[in-house]
Amino acid sequence: MPSSHASIDDLSSEISYDSEEEYHLAQREWEESLHQLQQILSAVLLPFVGKWLGRRWSYWAYARYLRHGHVVKWS
Repeated sequence: MPSSHASIDDLSSEISYDSEEEYHLAQREWEESLHQLQQILSAVLLPFVGKWLGRRWSYWAYARYLRHGHVVKWS
C-alpha cells in the first residue's frame, strides 16, 4: 500500500516538472520572439521613419528658404 502512495507522489512530481519545463521553454521562446521583433524594428522601421522625417524636415526647410530667402542675422 505505501508503494502506491509513493508512485502517485512520483507521478505528480513528474507532471509538475514537465509543466515547469514547458513554462521555461515557452518563456524562452517568448523572449526570442521579442528579440526578433526588436531586430526587425531597428533594421526596417527605424530607417524608414528616419527617412520620412528627414524628407519632411527638408521640404519644410526648403519652403522656408523660398519664403524668406537666405537671411543671415548678425548679432
